[in-house]
Amino acid sequence: MSDVIQQQGNPQAPGSWPGGDGDGGNWPRYPRLYDAIPSSGPTTGGNTVLLTGSGLQGTLQVTFGGVPATIVTQDPSGNSVTVLAPAHAAGTVQVIAITSWGNSNPVSYTYTVTVPSGPTVTALVPNTGPTSGGTAFALIGTNLTGATVTFNGVAALGVSINAAGTVLTGTTPPGPAGNVPVVVTTPAGSTIVAGGFTYTAPPPVATSLSPSSGSTTGGTAFVITGSNLSGASVTFNGVAATGVSVNASGTALVGFTPAGALGNVPVVVTTPTGSATVAGGYTYTAPPLPVVTLLAPSSGSTAGGTAFVITGSNLNGASVTFNGVAATGVSVNASGTALIGFTPAGPLGNVPVVVTTLSGSTTVAGGYTYV
Repeated sequence: MSDVIQQQGNPQAPGSWPGGDGDGGNWPRYPRLYDAIPSSGPTTGGNTVLLTGSGLQGTLQVTFGGVPATIVTQDPSGNSVTVLAPAHAAGTVQVIAITSWGNSNPVSYTYTVTVPSGPTVTALVPNTGPTSGGTAFALIGTNLTGATVTFNGVAALGVSINAAGTVLTGTTPPGPAGNVPVVVTTPAGSTIVAGGFTYTAPPPVATSLSPSSGSTTGGTAFVITGSNLSGASVTFNGVAATGVSVNASGTALVGFTPAGALGNVPVVVTTPTGSATVAGGYTYTAPPLPVVTLLAPSSGSTAGGTAFVITGSNLNGASVTFNGVAATGVSVNASGTALIGFTPAGPLGNVPVVVTTLSGSTTVAGGYTYV
């Protein structure tokens, strides 16, 4: 009996029992380890290690450098035990299996410091969206755990990553129109997503045009209100408006109508992202007849050459005749309220003076008297 006690205290000498390793009779089978497969792993542990040997049935515990491992499965015949390695500092440690018959011989296992791999991205879906942001996206790749994402340097919103670190979802922040870089960053490094993300400005929206009608001569000041009007141009029946300007928020556009034919014509607002047709279009109307309120002076030499001024309204583009003979040096101010020129030569007496524009003619009351 003392021999049995002595043998249990020396598990490394199972061969002293009859039957060698305990194969014969009812003698106990002491644990023995042959290999740890694999023989190395990360310091973080958690990896699966297969321990081969004999007499391992009923293994109570396995330690790596004195730190207990998690037993996953055991071979009923006692030839192997599968465990999850515990975390441990870098270096080589001894692995021991413990059964009710004692401790096994040690086998070596080396802990290595594993540098985590940086993120990789194979796809960004979708890769375009509006400048206002809010586009739901998904990044497909590897090593995405703990990642953040920026679009043109601005963080994405609502980022979520699956347990495997292969899919990252979120929503885009607002951004400028055009292609911008997308960067995925984890504690292990960063990667730039191939192709980036393209922000697209929404098409223009035109809600109103005021006034909705004006002279065929053009030059009528107008205002278009709406949204997304930045960078817009405007055409009336295909002819570009002049003096077009848009406010900073892209909600109001002003300009001057080009000349056009009588009737209703389409008005189209165009930006780099699309076009919008203004509901109702624009109606060109005949320009008003010229109005004359005063001719000064009302008389002058029959030799002509007398400087005169006609005041009134709607005088733009006007010509003037004295007794059917055109005045010279005629000029009209921008507002169409004053016309100047020089009288032609004429016969003694009072003669008619007629002011003519594209919209028609008017006769100056009182005429002009040659003296």
